Amino acid sequence: MSLVFLKLGGSLITDKAAVSAARHDVIGRLAGEIASALQTDLNLRLVLGHGSGSFGHNPGKAHNTRQGVRTAEEWRGFAEVWRQARALNNIVMDALTATGLPVLALPVSAAGLAEDGHIREWDIRPLQASLNAGLLPVVYGDVAFDATRGGTILSTEDIFDFLAGRLKPTRILQAGLDPVWADFPARTRVVESITSSTFPDILNVLGGSAATDVTGGMSAKVRQTLAQVAAIPGCEALIFSGTQPGAVRAALLGENPGTHLSAA
Repeated sequence: MSLVFLKLGGSLITDKAAVSAARHDVIGRLAGEIASALQTDLNLRLVLGHGSGSFGHNPGKAHNTRQGVRTAEEWRGFAEVWRQARALNNIVMDALTATGLPVLALPVSAAGLAEDGHIREWDIRPLQASLNAGLLPVVYGDVAFDATRGGTILSTEDIFDFLAGRLKPTRILQAGLDPVWADFPARTRVVESITSSTFPDILNVLGGSAATDVTGGMSAKVRQTLAQVAAIPGCEALIFSGTQPGAVRAALLGENPGTHLSAA
């Protein structure tokens, strides 16, 4: 059985230019595509992640939460980021449940500890048990207590980075608004493939995010994803647009509707 990681980006499932604005129609469509793919390929095992978008990023930026939490006011901000991230997760979980999928949310804030912005400890045995039981575990961008910073925000990429080294997925799929463009922000030419050796050549064309993002833009996403696939023999990744109906289902079933990333 193949294990796939799929992230639904915060920019895809929320309007990041607004405040706490979920795209309910998009979330419902994506949930249906995920359910359809799992029903089509019974050998597919999936760990699903999603960003916090306009829910978590706005209070995270206001309180500078990713960089550290020390004061009473910053801890109030930390709790607000947690509340907003959880609120969006509830919306996503409800949409997935409506398709009949047996989903289980496993937030890193509940049992994970970070150190200087990276996960130091997280008992993932419940997540492994959920996969073995035929359930669909869901993780998401969230806050975490941090031994160096006091508190921080961990992106879904940070969480996938930790999980990938332990679960060894065959594919890591990132569905957002865009693939990697060769001419951002014009968005007329897609970068079809990126490897560790070609990445330095395209750094100058990688843009940041068009809206508030406290966890990094496209260059950070590509760099982190390449590091993930390089650490797992045979693993490949895909950054693509989830705005096109059917793209998430196609990616889950092995197609490449976007930018393909590999170690070599």
